Amino acid sequence: MKIIVVIPTRYGSSRFAGKVLAKETGKYLVQHTYERALCAKSVDQALIATDDQRVMDACAEFGGACVMTSVAHQSGTDRIAEAVADISVDIVVNLQADEPEIDPDYIDRVAGLLIDNPDASMATLLAPFETADDVANPNIVKCITDSAGRAIYFSRSVIPYDRQSGGVGDISIYKRHLGIYAYRKDFLMKYSSLEPSFLEQREKLEQLRAIENGYTILTAMVEQVWDGVDTEEQYQAFIERVAKR
Repeated sequence: MKIIVVIPTRYGSSRFAGKVLAKETGKYLVQHTYERALCAKSVDQALIATDDQRVMDACAEFGGACVMTSVAHQSGTDRIAEAVADISVDIVVNLQADEPEIDPDYIDRVAGLLIDNPDASMATLLAPFETADDVANPNIVKCITDSAGRAIYFSRSVIPYDRQSGGVGDISIYKRHLGIYAYRKDFLMKYSSLEPSFLEQREKLEQLRAIENGYTILTAMVEQVWDGVDTEEQYQAFIERVAKR
């Protein structure tokens, strides 16, 4: 079974423009993510998918596999679908470019959900919350699942809402969504052809398109969250962690 990690990489960012090519550690941010992906035991290949020549040039510099995709894509999933359209592959893992410290075992874990469940088409990972403030934060996505670990819903709101506590209850009941997905290739091509759904557009969460169209998203809990890089402050903290290592 062939597994490929695709890293959708845009140069633009509303909170930290050009962050994927930030290089104060001596490596591009996207290079860190690419190299972590290649450390996953189950992965046969990693591929960066971009719409910007500057990213293409940077990848050529460090030897990263990269393909140019359309500037018209509205989501990373659509960009990935174009990137793998002509590649013979069984499972595609969607890894965000700004995740330079992802545990490679997590990549194996999300791909393993599809390996172990042949009838499933899509999978993702969840983690515990550490504080009630994080549960209440609309920038952090929550997920509720059934008893078998199948996603019921994703939201920026507090779910489940604890009526007795007036919102956030015992934080141990909440599940934080991590932005990594695995898809079977045939499902990915079908999924990317679907129109953006009602709930997807309201929550600005593209995974809801799958749920609204009746597809199952398998989930697994992992021990902890890794730090992504959304802001310049987070990048500076990442630089400090790299320096200590």
